[in-house]
Amino acid sequence: MVFKIVVSDEEITHQIEMENKQVKALMGLKIGDEFNGGILGLKGYKLRISGGSDKNGFPMKSDIDGTKRMKSLVDGGIGFKPTRSGLRRRKTMRGNTIADDISQINTVVIERGEQTLTEIFSEDNEEENNEE
Repeated sequence: MVFKIVVSDEEITHQIEMENKQVKALMGLKIGDEFNGGILGLKGYKLRISGGSDKNGFPMKSDIDGTKRMKSLVDGGIGFKPTRSGLRRRKTMRGNTIADDISQINTVVIERGEQTLTEIFSEDNEEENNEE
């Protein structure tokens, strides 16, 4: 299964696709945890997990502990946008811990490395084009 890791730095967002074996170091981390970007090939970067979604599209919610899926009563925020004041819905959400069922992880840059993200990702694209 392919993991999609979205790296956001201010207004720029890049997406990395990695195999499940390559992101074993991220298993068990929770929303709000910080990790070294070297795991993803971003030397010198430090990233914080800000959210994600599972293989069926259910969003991760920071106040649900564990990896389970459960229905939560929400009045706005992630997974539900109310159309009028006071509207609440029971929506299915995923827990805050990364497991095998998670397909996308959203991260935010905390510390930058020597190269910019644009430089790093342009080098990757050039290598892929040369291989084809």
